[in-house]
Amino acid sequence: MGSGQVLDIVMASAECAPLAKAGGLGDAVPGLAHELARRGVRVELILPDYDLLRSEALRDLQTLSRPVQVMHRGQPWPCRVRVATLGALRCVLIGADAPETFFQRGRLYGEPDDAARFAFFSRAVLAYLGQSGRHPDIIHCHDWQTALVPVLLNEVYRAAGLAHSRVCLTLHNLGYQGLVGPEILHQVGLDAERLMVPERLLDPQGQLANLLKGGILEADFVNTVSPHYAWEVQHSEQGMGLQGVLQAVSHKFGGILNGLDPEAWNPATDSLIPVPFDQEHLALKARNRAVLRERLGLREREAPILAVVSRLDRQKGVELIAHGIERAQASGAQVVLLGAALEPEITRRFERLRERFAPDPDVHLELGYDEALAHLIYAGSDLILIPSLYEPCGLTQLIAMRYGTVPIARRVGGLADTLFDANDSDRPFGERNAYLFDDPTPGALDQALARALQLWREYPHYFYQLRLNGMRADHSWRLPAEDYLDLYAFLLGH
Repeated sequence: MGSGQVLDIVMASAECAPLAKAGGLGDAVPGLAHELARRGVRVELILPDYDLLRSEALRDLQTLSRPVQVMHRGQPWPCRVRVATLGALRCVLIGADAPETFFQRGRLYGEPDDAARFAFFSRAVLAYLGQSGRHPDIIHCHDWQTALVPVLLNEVYRAAGLAHSRVCLTLHNLGYQGLVGPEILHQVGLDAERLMVPERLLDPQGQLANLLKGGILEADFVNTVSPHYAWEVQHSEQGMGLQGVLQAVSHKFGGILNGLDPEAWNPATDSLIPVPFDQEHLALKARNRAVLRERLGLREREAPILAVVSRLDRQKGVELIAHGIERAQASGAQVVLLGAALEPEITRRFERLRERFAPDPDVHLELGYDEALAHLIYAGSDLILIPSLYEPCGLTQLIAMRYGTVPIARRVGGLADTLFDANDSDRPFGERNAYLFDDPTPGALDQALARALQLWREYPHYFYQLRLNGMRADHSWRLPAEDYLDLYAFLLGH
């Protein structure tokens, strides 16, 4: 990129809200991309053309007349390419219709051939760039699904015209790494025997190739989605077996905190809550609380509402969630939960908990996900429980604070970077916004919950201030985008 030229970024991702989303990755990619576009950066998103794509969010959708030729199993596969506009962004959708319908499965993940699907997508991203003559300054990849892009770029596509593009790989969650056998590498034209060695793609724990490890080693820079998580994955079990790999690349590794879309989550303009409110009209939050109680069948009484809005999986601390519900109810609080599990065992546990509390007018457990109800819970609750075992960044705490709901959370990952304890933080009181605990134990959670409930009951003015502190903080993409622009400039030698 020469002086005066527009910075040109391509983002390759398996998710992008509202088109296709399974988790926080789906929120982070468009959040960062739109903020960069607002600053005059040229941003192009490349996604798989899933059959479940919410294409109503797109404008000017059209199919390119020339398919992209993607080498797979030694043969060129012609793949349909559709282009459209998503907000201010150009969006490229790459399909795979035959001989294997990789993206026509009715869901994003959970297929037995997920590794083959996304290895193919990684090759398709580079095939599209090469065939279309696109030579972006930065190719920004996300998680294991596109971690093979820098490997393929260095092994195949540098010599085919993409000599100058630099690669940034963002790790949203090291819990998923893409462990594959040699046949997956062969399918996309890589020399598995040469690459499946300890200093390249061989997984530290076994005999499989690790796509995420390959991306970490081959990318020009690697980052996680919060500074604290970046430390954790190098120096604790949060590295999920890749601690040594990440320590070895510490010269090109760091953490940049995710942001929150301030338009999607804004209590002053939220059409999904009955009574909008802001910092100056925080008293109106009480009317949302009344509607929440009526909607979920909770009795009207003078008690705080503790919320849980979460996927019910082991990462999120399901044992502690269940304990927290019981403890809060026993402590005189009201409790609402909105969440769903993929594991049948976890589903059954929370179904039993729901049955146990069904007669209780102070507890309501909603097993599933309802976007409108999520907004109402954030708007109407007083406290929110986030006892994650690990949390790369976390959006739940950012949303809750924006709606004047005080987090009770475990001090890990991005929670540690965004939440500051009301009692023991070294921050001034105006920046304190939560109740935190360190050990993933019922006892530690109980102490944090007790402190929060005591403040709500005995010092309502200070609790009100904690609400305001959370609402006032800037957790938009403004500051993260500046950090990414600095990173891109570093990679380009500016």
